[in-house]
Amino acid sequence: MKAARIMAALVIGTMFGFGLTLAGVLDPATIRNFLDFFGPFDPRLGFVFAGALLVSAAGYLVSRQRREPALGGGFAIPAGRPIDQPLVIGSALFGIGWGMVGLCPGPAIAGLALGLPSVYIFTVSMLVGIAAHDLWLGRRVAGEAVA
Repeated sequence: MKAARIMAALVIGTMFGFGLTLAGVLDPATIRNFLDFFGPFDPRLGFVFAGALLVSAAGYLVSRQRREPALGGGFAIPAGRPIDQPLVIGSALFGIGWGMVGLCPGPAIAGLALGLPSVYIFTVSMLVGIAAHDLWLGRRVAGEAVA
């Protein structure tokens, strides 16, 4: 069963990376142009978001009909939590960084295959930032799931 889960993750991750590439999301200019309403606005990212929302909504509906995932384990459906200050600050920082750099974690990891130095710098910086955040909050970085 573990081999099937790994293979499924590999196939789905490859499809996700291919989809990001096809949508042009690996190009930071696509992101900046989507956010630039008064310049060379490019609406393609909106269609990517809409497609992602449809796929995730369908997956959520299917998960509600099943007792457990097809490849074992359990569903990780988040419990409703209030919108608090750390969520708002984290979301704002994510959005500001995404708008400034034109990359977020998914496209950056998929973009590693392109061999662009800027993507490597972003990815290393992102990982350092994640580790620093977890250390700052006193969480263990390796070997423990952070909730």
